[in-house]
Amino acid sequence: MSEKVMHVGDADFDAAVLQSSEPVLVDFWAEWCGPCKMIAPALDELAETYAGKARIVKVNVDHNRASAMKYHVRSIPMLLLFKDGQVQATQIGAVGKAQLAQMIDKAL
Repeated sequence: MSEKVMHVGDADFDAAVLQSSEPVLVDFWAEWCGPCKMIAPALDELAETYAGKARIVKVNVDHNRASAMKYHVRSIPMLLLFKDGQVQATQIGAVGKAQLAQMIDKAL
């Protein structure tokens, strides 16, 4: 796993995501989720590619229920792109790296 991917919980979600000066792609995931594991390498690569321009953050829904409930996470993986503290785009389910890169590019 890339050290550029931040793991964030309920306690530090606001500071890491909502108050970020960069766009933030948040991956709501869980250990037991197969599709979540499938997209993890793509997220690692995107974190490297967009370092300094955008952030990739992972939130484990099993350990951070408040954040998951706040953003109505009902199925995972669910990816939300935040910019200036607001959700700009939503992607539910596993998708390819190119599609995720497009989401980030639109926010830059």
